Amino acid sequence: MPSDEHYNAIVIGAGQAGAPLSIALANAGWKVAIIERDQVGGTCVNRGCTPTKTMVASAEVAYRARRAADYGVHTGSVQVNLAEVLDRKRKVVEESRHGNESRINSAEGLDMICGEASFTGLHSLEVRLLAEAGTDADGGAIRHLSADRILINTGARPSAPPLPGLDQVPTLDSTTIMELESVPDHLVVLGGGYVGLEFGQMFRRFGSQVTIVQRGPRLLDREDADVAEELAKIVREEGIEVLLDAQAQSVRRVDGQIQLTVELPSGERQINGSHLLIATGRTPNTEHLNLSAVGVQIDKRGFVQVNERLETTVPGIYALGDVKGGPAFTHISYDDFRILRANLLRDEQATITGRLVPYTVFIDPQLGRIGLSEDEARAQGLDFRVAKIPMNYVARAIESGQTRGFMKALMDAKSGQILGAAVLGMQGGEIMAMLEIAMIGHLPYTVLRDAVFAHPTLAESLNTLFSSLDG
Repeated sequence: MPSDEHYNAIVIGAGQAGAPLSIALANAGWKVAIIERDQVGGTCVNRGCTPTKTMVASAEVAYRARRAADYGVHTGSVQVNLAEVLDRKRKVVEESRHGNESRINSAEGLDMICGEASFTGLHSLEVRLLAEAGTDADGGAIRHLSADRILINTGARPSAPPLPGLDQVPTLDSTTIMELESVPDHLVVLGGGYVGLEFGQMFRRFGSQVTIVQRGPRLLDREDADVAEELAKIVREEGIEVLLDAQAQSVRRVDGQIQLTVELPSGERQINGSHLLIATGRTPNTEHLNLSAVGVQIDKRGFVQVNERLETTVPGIYALGDVKGGPAFTHISYDDFRILRANLLRDEQATITGRLVPYTVFIDPQLGRIGLSEDEARAQGLDFRVAKIPMNYVARAIESGQTRGFMKALMDAKSGQILGAAVLGMQGGEIMAMLEIAMIGHLPYTVLRDAVFAHPTLAESLNTLFSSLDG
């Protein structure tokens, strides 16, 4: 098929890996095109990290305001104006998106194309042009492009389970729930993972009654049992109903309500709510790419298969970010960009092998995680020790009135190297990052145990944590 124009590289998707990679390649003198059918910035900027954490901040303010009397500060009734919360969220998102767009538009040698791409050959694409990214308006033209290298960064979207009746009731997902103009009376959340917990706690603090329905025996089912149990305790303390081992059977409309039928160990139960949030997983955006035309292998869920250098099964075609499966975090997408930048521009052999995967669940208190869990360490047959303290052992947490949760770390029994950590507590993600730095530097835990940290800071909790091993 004839091509309108040939490029050194074409990036499909302007997310947190594709956008910086396209800029880096263009700055290196490559002729580059980046194709975006929705919004520059990808999920993180538009529907993920940026908007959700902005709304989480509003929910935390409401929670702290209601607790003001605990600190000797007396205020009036706390009211949440969700429309104003959304307005603030939209402004933050727009500023971030415009910043990404500006960097792309200012890069010399980089063409931004609004459209939907599909493969027509090993080095060629057909692009259905749109009036602008994020619109349904068809620009009325098809453009044919070719490139030496094509990089896929199309991301993923919320998916729904095959639940009888689900197509007959209105539902929310992690995108649409952030556009509600009023606080739900009773929000039923199907799924007890990161998304379900963050939105469940958020809307409980906004004033909703909240029920979380989790099909497994624990929240965040990949975490250790003690972490999951503490999480359940925390959210229940805030008035959230948590149903575990709850198998959703069907859903229907009853008297203007959404009725979810679940099977519990104690028997069947009907849950009536005003709104239903589906938080059960994500689906990769690969169905329109026509990958079969070029032989790019995908798994049974549609995720693009790559090797440790992010190469697909077809030479010259790569995949970055959520579309390739694995940890779906912005910082992992950005590291994918760094790996390909190193390999494409510097002829290095960077890989994802052995990459540490930190993450933070932005509930309150935060859960920061890095490295192995206890369950994983046992499964690997490792000889390890565990240091663990409750957050009410931490002076800064006590002074701040934020003593819920605990922190624990795993160390190799012989070398003292830190294998992993879970910090469920005040600013848990920040404390976790300190432990990650020690892991990157291969420092034994004793270095942190004996370090002099300023008092009273959360950092000095590491002294207390690792001193607990001394008996």
